[in-house]
Amino acid sequence: MNQPTTALYAQRRARLAAQLGEGGIAIVPTAPERSRNRDSDFLYRHDSYFYYLTGFTEPGACLVLAADGTSTLFCQPKDLEREIWDGYRLGPEAAVDALGVQAAHSAATLETQLPRLLENRARVWYPFATHAGLAARVEGWLNQVRARVRYGALCPAEQGDLCTLLDEMRLVKDAHELDVMRRAAAISAQAHIRAMQCSARMLRSGEDVREYHLDAELLHEFRRQGSQAVAYNSIVAAGANACVLHYRADAAPVRAGELVLIDAGCELDGYASDITRTFPADGRFTGPQRALYDLVLASQEAAIAATRAGARFNDPHDATVAVLSQGLLDLGLLDKNKVGGVQDVIDSRAYFQFYMHRTGHWLGMDVHDCGSYVEPTEVGQTSQRRDPLSGEAITNRPSRILHPGMVLTIEPGLYVRPAPGVPEAFHHIGIRIEDDAVVAEGGCELITRGVPVDGGEIEALMRG
Repeated sequence: MNQPTTALYAQRRARLAAQLGEGGIAIVPTAPERSRNRDSDFLYRHDSYFYYLTGFTEPGACLVLAADGTSTLFCQPKDLEREIWDGYRLGPEAAVDALGVQAAHSAATLETQLPRLLENRARVWYPFATHAGLAARVEGWLNQVRARVRYGALCPAEQGDLCTLLDEMRLVKDAHELDVMRRAAAISAQAHIRAMQCSARMLRSGEDVREYHLDAELLHEFRRQGSQAVAYNSIVAAGANACVLHYRADAAPVRAGELVLIDAGCELDGYASDITRTFPADGRFTGPQRALYDLVLASQEAAIAATRAGARFNDPHDATVAVLSQGLLDLGLLDKNKVGGVQDVIDSRAYFQFYMHRTGHWLGMDVHDCGSYVEPTEVGQTSQRRDPLSGEAITNRPSRILHPGMVLTIEPGLYVRPAPGVPEAFHHIGIRIEDDAVVAEGGCELITRGVPVDGGEIEALMRG
């Protein structure tokens, strides 16, 4: 694979160091290993902030970065006996050249060396509320610095949330990140195609099809093409299960005449993809299914058209809601005699019965990636409104202005549960269509369209 050079991570560290302020120092730990059950750990996943600055994937590590650009890595020492059991370790001696840091030490020395590194610093930065116990550890290190004041040591007087700096850096992706994300998207698109075709093929041959059969096809394609893991737990929801937003692939039967909703994406080299497709289990939409499907697709196309540099993050959602609201009236899922016209539906949020989530989120190293959804240059501009459904008072702030290199999902949906006044033909139909979009000047690049979204193209694909 096309791996980045140590220079890329060094550039990121230098950018961050320049923002720490005179006398600033940052502490960035990686994630711990987590026990699954007796003698068995979950598959290890590094901390995204730490990886963004180092490219290092081993557990038990911590980066310390000073405002002058000096970077010190603490990592697991070489241990031949443990490496027989747990695998190769880079070790501090090799880390300097391999990772491009200025110094590297055994993680076993972290508790003794951190207080000395914090001496005579003005401000200590670390990620708030992301690592259990880290704040208490920082306080302990600072207490050790205070114990040396009689020897002339100065203790940092300020603490800063490192997430506020790194979130802004990570929000706009560089060329390497976009390359990895395009490859992850391509792998996930192929996995969705494989699952679609498997569903139709097994049903045509009279086999018993379960959600886990389709989940297995996804996992096989992810790993076959070199991705390290799923980006999140895959949703494979057959029939009425598609109306459960965070349903997980289980053992429910996949039946001809019903829809299947798959929300799944792989993680490749630390970056997530996120695709949702909804398709007829046997390859042919019914009339009501196709009517709802085409409405969701039309709302997604409206959202895509609203996604471009200079637009606001909320613009795609507003475009989606406008199309869905009109369609719900046109199809009779909402009674205009009770809810009024399309603007009334939007103002009262009557659509919420069928569409209860936002149209997208940031995407990157994390599937729900970091970054504020409020425009930082306008954060002080507020207005108040009252939610028409809950009555809750809500503070409005201007949503984020989109810039080239930001990546977000565009994922409208409709979920129809039986209810008074809802036509029975639409009961238990759940549809979501999701693509990953790279913001560009004048529009956006959809990197997940390797799997079709047009209803006719899906039917043709599943005949193959």
